[in-house]
Amino acid sequence: MELDHLLDKLRMEHLEAQIDAVCEQASQKQLDYKAFLAQALETEWQGRYQKGIEARLRLARFPWLKTLDQFDFDFQPSLDRRQVRELAGMSFVERAHNVILLGPPGVGKTHLAIALGVKAVEAGYSVLFLTLESLMTRLVKAFNENRLERSLQQLVYPKVLIIDEIGYLPLSNLEASLFFRLVTRRYERASLIVTSNKSFLDWGEIFNDPVVATAVLDRLLHYSTTLNIKGESYRLKEKRRAGLLGKVAIPQAEEQEVPAGF
Repeated sequence: MELDHLLDKLRMEHLEAQIDAVCEQASQKQLDYKAFLAQALETEWQGRYQKGIEARLRLARFPWLKTLDQFDFDFQPSLDRRQVRELAGMSFVERAHNVILLGPPGVGKTHLAIALGVKAVEAGYSVLFLTLESLMTRLVKAFNENRLERSLQQLVYPKVLIIDEIGYLPLSNLEASLFFRLVTRRYERASLIVTSNKSFLDWGEIFNDPVVATAVLDRLLHYSTTLNIKGESYRLKEKRRAGLLGKVAIPQAEEQEVPAGF
């Protein structure tokens, strides 16, 4: 049976596309049969691995791609680099723990959330990115169309669910209830990464109900890491560099304390 036919039958499309180059390289290096086989199989695996990353990145629906290497830690000295790099090891995903990123607008919360999501994709995990607004639109629509259970199941599936921009808009009572149900479904099953510009003390206003906010935070914070970014906005930094702004005092996020009862 011809080699091309065998590769096609075994669905080794990546090796099939590069077989001539693999053979030439093996000849130049004078590899023995075992080493040549290892190189050939590694070529196929690398192709499948890269294809898997590309597929998971599409399914993640990131608004843009950001990495930890692109994050300017020097500009945000309040962040503990060691803690961020520990999170990048993905042990929090393995343990179904959460990550909460807090701070004023423009300090890099979304960048870090996406960068951790990209790391999760590279580690082989399924990821989904949603703003709070798009999440609520999705859940309310499902509720009104009597398919909430199915929608919640779909949102429980990703090993990492990123919810961005909590706190910019208040939630209705229905939306707060739906958010609580989602957090409860994912509790101890899969990880959440959430970003917010509000202190935990202000979440009662976001959810329009202190009791619901307490219940949500109780589950989010039980197994979690909170990163509180106190720096200046990157966007204002660039404008200042361009001479468009004078020195403006930027309000810093207060220490994020968990109120009594959480």
